[in-house]
Amino acid sequence: MCAAVKHDVFQAIADPTRRQLLKLLSDREMPVTAISGHFPMSRTAVSKHLRILSEAGLVHERKVGRETRYLLNPQPLNELRDWLEYFEIYWDNKLSMLKHFLEDDQPNKAARVALQELNKEEKTDKDND
Repeated sequence: MCAAVKHDVFQAIADPTRRQLLKLLSDREMPVTAISGHFPMSRTAVSKHLRILSEAGLVHERKVGRETRYLLNPQPLNELRDWLEYFEIYWDNKLSMLKHFLEDDQPNKAARVALQELNKEEKTDKDND
């Protein structure tokens, strides 16, 4: 059953709680009662977040008896990835320019240390993806 999309992927992931829900549902199907135990909010509030994720197509709903179980549907995240990839060019270009500036024009130790920290953060971010 596919609900009409009322929220797009960008709106759905804008909320930190919904991003946590997506991580929680990424490896297993869960009913709302089990999901609610992971959050400091009411089951009704969790259900509202799940409804928004469902409307954006980010979670699959499946009825099992009287309960509804939820599971991540990662396919709509491709839209987000494609959008972000476009801007990666600018980010990579700026880092490259900064690196060349620091290495060639300014042999400043503090600046080199700052560049190393940026590289560490970038590596950590990529490793976390």
